[in-house]
Amino acid sequence: MNTQRLQKILIANRGEIACRVMRSAKQMGLTTVAVYSDADKHAQHVKMADEAYHVGAAPSKDSYLVADKILQVAKDCGADCIHPGYGFLSENSEFAKACEANNIAFVGPPASSIEAMGSKTRAKEIMAAANVPLVPGYYGEKQDPAFLQSEAEKIGYPVLIKAAFGGGGKGMRVVQNAKQFMSALEGAQREAIAGFGNDLVLLERYVNQPRHVEVQVFADNYGNCVYLGDRDCSLQRRHQKVIEEAPAPGLSDELRKEMGEAGVRCALAINYRGAGTVEFLLCGDEFFFMEMNTRLQVEHPVTEMVTGVDLVNWQINIAGGQTLPLEQSDIQLQGHSFEARIYAEDPANDFIPCSGTIEALHTPLNSEFVRIDTGIAQGDEISPFYDPMIAKLIVHDDNREQALSRLQHALEQFHLAGFSTNIGFLHNLASHPTFKQGAPSTHFIAEQGDSLVAVDESLLQASQLIGAFAYLESLTSTQNAQNSASPWQQLSGFTLNAPQAIKVPFADLQLSAIKTKAGYTITHNEHVFNLQGTLNNNLCSVFINGEKHSAHVTTVDNNTVGNSLTVMNKALQTKLELVDKHYISSHESEALPLAAPLNGTVVKHLIDIGSTISKGDAVVIIEAMKMEYTLNAPHDGILKSYCFGEGELVTHGALLAIVEDTTEEGA
Repeated sequence: MNTQRLQKILIANRGEIACRVMRSAKQMGLTTVAVYSDADKHAQHVKMADEAYHVGAAPSKDSYLVADKILQVAKDCGADCIHPGYGFLSENSEFAKACEANNIAFVGPPASSIEAMGSKTRAKEIMAAANVPLVPGYYGEKQDPAFLQSEAEKIGYPVLIKAAFGGGGKGMRVVQNAKQFMSALEGAQREAIAGFGNDLVLLERYVNQPRHVEVQVFADNYGNCVYLGDRDCSLQRRHQKVIEEAPAPGLSDELRKEMGEAGVRCALAINYRGAGTVEFLLCGDEFFFMEMNTRLQVEHPVTEMVTGVDLVNWQINIAGGQTLPLEQSDIQLQGHSFEARIYAEDPANDFIPCSGTIEALHTPLNSEFVRIDTGIAQGDEISPFYDPMIAKLIVHDDNREQALSRLQHALEQFHLAGFSTNIGFLHNLASHPTFKQGAPSTHFIAEQGDSLVAVDESLLQASQLIGAFAYLESLTSTQNAQNSASPWQQLSGFTLNAPQAIKVPFADLQLSAIKTKAGYTITHNEHVFNLQGTLNNNLCSVFINGEKHSAHVTTVDNNTVGNSLTVMNKALQTKLELVDKHYISSHESEALPLAAPLNGTVVKHLIDIGSTISKGDAVVIIEAMKMEYTLNAPHDGILKSYCFGEGELVTHGALLAIVEDTTEEGA
């Protein structure tokens, strides 16, 4: 391969990874080119790029996954290389071939390497030949459901069904017994087709209490390959990584070296080039090959933080034909790093993805200790068409204990409003005593149940008081400026021979206040609190009974009060509705379990119209943000109709099916 200095790079992706690739490319002096869908016209990666080109409608299948469109843009604009990021076309061997055929460098491995690892069945065969230990399972091509169930019986339950061409937890099901097998197989195959265009699955023994440890490898075109340490990615929810760290804690030097060298053998066995990740299940001192990701990983920043290496810089240079800049002996790990994935999702509602406008965004300052990789800014729209991850918060310090403390503090400073996020959930994880002691198994989050989404009641109370203070201060500011016609902007609680009483009209809360010379006396649930402080540019600094609190508050701006306030206090986001706004209470929401929980697409009707069903029966499946959601019958009854056909788009709150209630008739 001839060495060439690449000059113009097209990033065939969106969001935070597109922005992250552009940062390194710009530092290297390359001209950057973005592509965008209808939904991303005003996205940050488009603003950041030197050039940007439209490639289609919002759904990724009509834009970011259309290889021919993206390749045509590259040819038209004169790009000499394409970086695929992760997801989308990053592990599409045909796209890699097309790039090379058009003399455009693909910033990734050769198509043959992608093909070798793209099928998990073929990958297992190659790893077996390379003497890498494998989990017992079935990795063949035969896919007859009855045959697969017989193979599951041989392996022994519990069994893991995995999409052979999948990743990110999609097309994956854990099956506890034979009765569950067929429905789990159908669901895995459906997700595999939707996400990867291939429903081939493999079966593995479900390993109990494993850790997920992966090795970052890097190879050039001249037979050189190194490993840049390891990462622990055991904190997972539904097989999706949540918090990652480097290096993996608790590994002996011998085990770390053995796993690193095994990763290098994997790469060399398929003539790899560029950045790749070899994933292992770690059980005590035993490790088993899971898969190799032939791309840059979401969690690559933690490796960069502990090695001082810019992996994207290496990727671009290797794609241009250069040799690896370091040998294995040159690579040293310094300190410890964590990455927390911040998602637009509602932890209190089974982590259902959210979309909407970013009403407020306040983040920790970037420094040598804190790094934020994101593709969002205040005012941006979070679309329902793409993965709900909106940012990555990365920290680094001299050791694991200090780095974890930094992560907790940084999460408390990451304030976002407009929709629910998992920031509080991440903070609970980072503060958990078990996690502080070391990396737990991949089952840890599931085993903790609701405890990880629990809200600190004292923090919630403080947030409600801060919201009341901000509300009252905004009214005072308004009154000083003008007379408002709004009933909420009157401080007239006049009572003869009594202090001025002010009702704070937050829904579902009993709050009243009395204006004092220094601030307010607020009664909350029959407890009295003295508050004084300042509200400046939505930063609320308040003393509550002498204890200082600082929080950001939304919609207290330009001397106006909207229909709600959002208080961002440490890692807790609290939305306080005003009673003049029509809102749906929780019990009213529960009465509509067959309403779409978010914007999405109807995937499958599970029950025939006219059938008698029981409360809890699965009725309809929708897909949104690359995941499936099953909606269940709210009561016994008869399925009268479906409101939308399979394949149709639905909006949040739309009724999907009608079940005639027969509970009273049978009483």
